[in-house]
Amino acid sequence: MSAGTRVPLGQWARELLLGARFAVSGGRAGWTRTLLTSFGVGLGVAVLLLAASVPTALTAGDIRKDNRDWASSEEVEKAEHTVLLSWVYTEFRDETVSGRELQAEGDPDKAVLPPGVDKLPAPGEALVSPALRDLLDTEDGRKYLQPRFDGLTITGTVGDQGLSGPSELLFYSGSDELEADSGHVWRVSGFGHSEPSNPLSVALVALVVVMLVVLLLPIAAFIATAVRFGGERRDQRLAALRLVGADNAMTRRVAAGESLVGAVFGLALGSWLFLLGRSQARSIDLYGIGLFPSDIAPGFLFTLLIVVLVPACAVGVTQLALRKVVISPLGVAREGVDRGRRLWWRLATLLLGVVLLFVLGPRFSGGGADIWLLAGSVMLTLVGVTSLLPWVVERVVDRLQGGSLSWQLATRRLQLNSGLAARAVSGVTLAVAGAVALQMLYSSVQREDERDTGMDTGQADVTVYSGVEGGSDGERLAGQIRELDGVRSAHGYLTGEAVHEKTRVNEYDVRESVTFTVADCPTLRYLLKIDSCADGSTYFALDPNLPKDERPKVPAAGDRYDLRADPEKARPENPDWWTVRGKVEQARVGQDASGSQAPYGLYTTPDALAPERLGGEAAAHVQVRMVADGAGRADGVERIRNLAPITDPSFSVQELRSKAQSDEFTVLSNALMAGSVLVMLLIGGSMVVSTLEQLRERRRQLSVLVAFGTKRSTLGASVLWQTAIPVGLGLTLATAGGLGLGLLLLRMIGGGVADWWAFLPMVGMGLAMIALVTLASLPALWRMMRPDGLRTE
Repeated sequence: MSAGTRVPLGQWARELLLGARFAVSGGRAGWTRTLLTSFGVGLGVAVLLLAASVPTALTAGDIRKDNRDWASSEEVEKAEHTVLLSWVYTEFRDETVSGRELQAEGDPDKAVLPPGVDKLPAPGEALVSPALRDLLDTEDGRKYLQPRFDGLTITGTVGDQGLSGPSELLFYSGSDELEADSGHVWRVSGFGHSEPSNPLSVALVALVVVMLVVLLLPIAAFIATAVRFGGERRDQRLAALRLVGADNAMTRRVAAGESLVGAVFGLALGSWLFLLGRSQARSIDLYGIGLFPSDIAPGFLFTLLIVVLVPACAVGVTQLALRKVVISPLGVAREGVDRGRRLWWRLATLLLGVVLLFVLGPRFSGGGADIWLLAGSVMLTLVGVTSLLPWVVERVVDRLQGGSLSWQLATRRLQLNSGLAARAVSGVTLAVAGAVALQMLYSSVQREDERDTGMDTGQADVTVYSGVEGGSDGERLAGQIRELDGVRSAHGYLTGEAVHEKTRVNEYDVRESVTFTVADCPTLRYLLKIDSCADGSTYFALDPNLPKDERPKVPAAGDRYDLRADPEKARPENPDWWTVRGKVEQARVGQDASGSQAPYGLYTTPDALAPERLGGEAAAHVQVRMVADGAGRADGVERIRNLAPITDPSFSVQELRSKAQSDEFTVLSNALMAGSVLVMLLIGGSMVVSTLEQLRERRRQLSVLVAFGTKRSTLGASVLWQTAIPVGLGLTLATAGGLGLGLLLLRMIGGGVADWWAFLPMVGMGLAMIALVTLASLPALWRMMRPDGLRTE
């Protein structure tokens, strides 16, 4: 049949079916070849389906959060169905445990309920998330978290529809002590409210785009490699077809049918692996990212693309591989062996990606068109770098001569067919090049995103804030903290409100009230900008932002303040007067250890005003210095948190950190780590499969070598060298390409190099992969060196 003759559809079908028959026939060898291809494609399909589920997974948790939120800014009238709500939280081992106290204002059976709650908990009862329940049942949880739940009886769990994810630590508790006019209590008539999200910065948008390309591109390369497993045996079968009368076009259609079977089986296997992993999603938590099975749902369009493109990729790669193969009835010959691999198109691909990145750099805005251009530029650059590997491997191994027997066996095998080894390592090269560039971008964005918190970690490690009934409670709190294990020292200051004597009765002028702060001189020097301090000193810090007509007068000697009065209520019958003695010096406020501005008002030492005299709504601020870092410090912080019940909204413990990252960057960082783990596991598995496929192709040669007395250790070392040479060249190429790509990306966002040694962990990972792949392939190598490998038909 001539090349221009149109092939009937029925003939296409018959020849594709013939190829499918070859894929599943031929005994154990045929099935092994098909299963290897199916397994490789299946791994890639499973990861692609997981990647296609990312948009749904990212929004599902936010949607559930919005469904349980409420509009705190709206004024709600009391009704039969309204509830009072107070938001409380604590931290445990750097994880946030958040809760809501609920109190019905009418019939509890008619009260509005948050998602995941079937019945309003009664006072003293609590519903907890499954993750929080499991945490409370652990030894660490019983010792360091359970005390905060004393007084609460856990009666059930919060349903999945009320949680952002399976690992969220959340609880709802019932109360009968909430007051609608309190500052931390809201009246709620319904749940379901969303706030507009803040857009990502240009640097974070670039990081997201590069991260997706770097994590997904190796998967596509792996699938393209997997569909070429068994290529040498396939070429021999196609030569046999030519011998019985098939033409070149027919052999290619038969090869397409054979590839389709592996791709279809791979689709089925990948779907099963995806569903299996999806069913276990609740129990998997990678770097704080946990999902419900229902969250992992690829969109219809993405799924359709995967179902169509994977078989099309299998057919396309097979046809491209056969372009350089001359299949005749007498055997198979590869074109261009003497001429070598073409270099021009590889350099052209790389150069195009570099030019696009260079042009995009100054004008990247993070918009839609720029995002696609950035993704395409990074993809072209990485593909260009990776496509150079076969050419580099071919040029290098052709010049390798001499050495030990294992070295010669490895180099001779690579000289005969370096393409298979290069393809097997292309995934590693692609992943490492992308990872190096991504790490450079990540380090720069991390440095730019990192901000100074203003906290003074040289002054304290932890600050504690608590509302107290009076100054004596504040002193008692500081004493309790000092006695805890893991605490080196604790000192602080007390604040409270007082009312000036001349304020009119029943019609208070709030300007005449003043905030009192009682602290020792070392603390006052820290809170105020003063030159000197002595016992009995009194200072006054005026808010410079107040208009002149609203500024209170500076206290003077003889002024009296009622320590029991409330600025918003009538004067108490039994006032507690405090008289200003001596000169009141004016001062400017500074900051405490937590970075918060010290309050404006009167400052005195305990000698001038005894702390226990402060009453009403006093507050204690305690600065704590912990023991050295480690378990002792972490346990000490948890003991401090256990000093108050979790439902006390006035008690908070803050660990001081001089640096902090934005929440968006933290989420991206966790996603990057989780994705990197999955991709590296996939690449490791692909290299094992590729090595096993190469060993299977060489089974007879291995048996012959053993029959002639070659040591098994020599053959094992040859497998190591056969993997190490292309991987070493690939890592070198990936390092150079990754550093160059990283510099272009940094130029695009206007960032500087934060880590020139970003490639070292990636190179170390690649070297570790060589050892692991060699070890994993040794059992198969020993089996293939048995004498029965010489048997033929």
